[in-house]
Amino acid sequence: MMIRFFALWVMNCIFVSVVSAQVTYYVAPNGQDTYAGTLQRPFKNVSKAIALAQQAKGAKVKIYLREGVYYLSAPLVLNADEVKAASVEIGAYAHEKVTISGGEAVQLAWKPFKNGIYQAQVNGSGAFEQLFINGQLQHLARFPNYDSTARVFHGTSAEATAPERVRTWSQPAGGYVHALHSGEWGGFHYLITGKNQNGELALEGGWQNNRPSSMHKQHRFVENIWEELDAPHEWYFDKKTRTLYFIPPPNIDLAKARVETSGLYTLVELRGTPEKPLRNVHFKNLHFTHTERSFMETKEPLVRSDWTFFRGGAVLLEGAENCTITDCEFADLGGNAVVMSKYNRNNTVKGCYIHHIGASAVAFVGDPNAVRSPSFRYEWSIPYEKLDKTPGPQTNNYPQVCLVADNLIHDVGQIEKQATGVQIEMSAKITVRHNSIYNTPRAGINIGDGAWGGHVLEYNDVFNTVLETGDHGAFNSWGRDRFWYANRRYMDSLTAVHPELILLDAQQTTIIRNNRFRCDHGWDIDLDDGSSNYHIYNNVCLNGGLKLREGFYRTVENNIMVNNSFHPHVWFKNSHDVFRHNIIMKKYFPIQINDWGKEIDQNLFPDAAALALAQKNGTDSRSKAGNPLFVNASEGNYTVKNASLALTLGFKNFPMQSFGVQKIALKKRALQPELPTLVTNESVEGKTVVITWLGSTLKNVEGLGERSAYGLPDETGVIITSVAVNSLLSKAGLQPKDVIRVANNKPVKTIRDLLEIYQEVNWQGHMDVEALRNQQWVKRVVMLK
Repeated sequence: MMIRFFALWVMNCIFVSVVSAQVTYYVAPNGQDTYAGTLQRPFKNVSKAIALAQQAKGAKVKIYLREGVYYLSAPLVLNADEVKAASVEIGAYAHEKVTISGGEAVQLAWKPFKNGIYQAQVNGSGAFEQLFINGQLQHLARFPNYDSTARVFHGTSAEATAPERVRTWSQPAGGYVHALHSGEWGGFHYLITGKNQNGELALEGGWQNNRPSSMHKQHRFVENIWEELDAPHEWYFDKKTRTLYFIPPPNIDLAKARVETSGLYTLVELRGTPEKPLRNVHFKNLHFTHTERSFMETKEPLVRSDWTFFRGGAVLLEGAENCTITDCEFADLGGNAVVMSKYNRNNTVKGCYIHHIGASAVAFVGDPNAVRSPSFRYEWSIPYEKLDKTPGPQTNNYPQVCLVADNLIHDVGQIEKQATGVQIEMSAKITVRHNSIYNTPRAGINIGDGAWGGHVLEYNDVFNTVLETGDHGAFNSWGRDRFWYANRRYMDSLTAVHPELILLDAQQTTIIRNNRFRCDHGWDIDLDDGSSNYHIYNNVCLNGGLKLREGFYRTVENNIMVNNSFHPHVWFKNSHDVFRHNIIMKKYFPIQINDWGKEIDQNLFPDAAALALAQKNGTDSRSKAGNPLFVNASEGNYTVKNASLALTLGFKNFPMQSFGVQKIALKKRALQPELPTLVTNESVEGKTVVITWLGSTLKNVEGLGERSAYGLPDETGVIITSVAVNSLLSKAGLQPKDVIRVANNKPVKTIRDLLEIYQEVNWQGHMDVEALRNQQWVKRVVMLK
């Protein structure tokens, strides 16, 4: 009897223990922090629930937020030193719409000022640089005015900082100058601190790019200047008088409008250390918004990457393990969305919708002190004698074994142009899977001196990239590791004598597989300076082809390069590079290649001439030429038919239906890349080739009829059949019915010729074109970016 009683008592204790380990709090905008935090009597502030959750020792805490907007006056911080709970989950209750805002809702009494401008007094002491009216971002007073069709910064002008214009500004201090890098390698941002009588501005800033240069002469604009307040949607805030000025468009009734401002740089911080990490914090089904613009805080050089960085974002994780951000939305942010800084392990960003933000969507950035013998500028290096020659990292203070999966990411880098969908820097074993990433000013995925490798990029759909910059790719990497020197002659001799240096940092192979990439202003896959230890296979490259610049141990196999080819640039001797079993549709485009790696063979070329040209280099002895026989290229199915020569060369078909985000709700929202018309020597399946190129449509000259109609000396050339408004051809002054006959001093007989010349010069950013118009020659320069 006593035994049975004791057993029942033990079971009851276990049951009570399990039940007591579950703690739930509720928060609602109409709650009170003096309430009990129940569903019926919720807290008002999220911070109140977090403070209690941290003290629930050993418990699994769930914090449910009821529908509404939670305006934060300070970031929500969970620190490993304070969190006693076993886990903390913060999410929306029953899928209600919950918004976490870094800004403030302001109540304003608007009154007319002059020239269509309205004014209102703003209470408080804080300044702000983002203004939202009825949920829509408005434009800080600027020149030139906002233009949604402009390629760069929504409108730029060389006159933006001209002395004649500057003299018209009474007090420009506090304004900003934004510009592209002179090489279009990202952007610069400057605070105006004053001006002199000659109309010259005093500026502070320009630290946002780790490859310093002058500002681009054309691509620049100014904002936050009182005298430039002259268009609907523009606003200006006088900080001294705390007066907000705004020009409303006709569809906004200011008396009824909801007005919100930005405020915080960061909304949530998860903080721990490698020795004591913060574990098991989860966010689900939340909407993060209204953070402040961070471009003036983007200062930290990331070793020899072209980037500088701000270690802040809507959600910042530093020293975190086993934390997740699931099914959340990030929009209308002034900077980064999710940043994993320094030590992070086994963290996940999944099923999120990240769009219309100032900088990058998801960034993994380790501690430079974890890197052995780091250098912090492109041209800096450490002599061999002083290099730390120990393999691998110096500490564990960097992101490792983290996942970015099934997210929809678009329209990032709205103000910071050195921005991307997923950034990996000084990290290891980061997996990026099933993401749709598009509308980016630079790369869609960037590995900048990725350090220790082991990354896996798979099943992503990345397109509409490098839209505002140049010399880049849909995927881009750098690998300026210990072995890399800006002095190429010294680097050649060093790696020849000490090949053991090459993989001291890039110890593990980075895999790029089963992705679809498209870049119309660069390369689809761009492995730049020093990128080493990559395996690239089963990818569809829709436009820009694949580039391998100097680096070692890259194996590229079983990829399809639609309307493009392989771009090897300035390889090392004994690079150990491999390029095999690939389908290409143009000749190779080598630049300064004297040594062709370990194996370049068994590839399918478009024609015998392209194959013969490659074989002159001593490569491709077993390669063949012919039509790849795609099953249905017009629908994006590049599976090859059984009769394809590619299969005899070792090419293997791979799935064509699994690119991009798979979450149903996000997949419905996601755009798809434009699928190119295949361009072969003459035609596709007997049909006239009409292609879209740089926003306009082209076709080959065909027959005596068109020769006569266009007044041509023969039956060759490329007819421009239509030119889209604001397209690159339109801006170059080309018109419908112009017939392109020469590009960069080379004859253009067919579309194929034009595209080959384009691929040779695309990275330079411009192409000279000569065309016949009404039997008269016109010469134009087409800017390619």
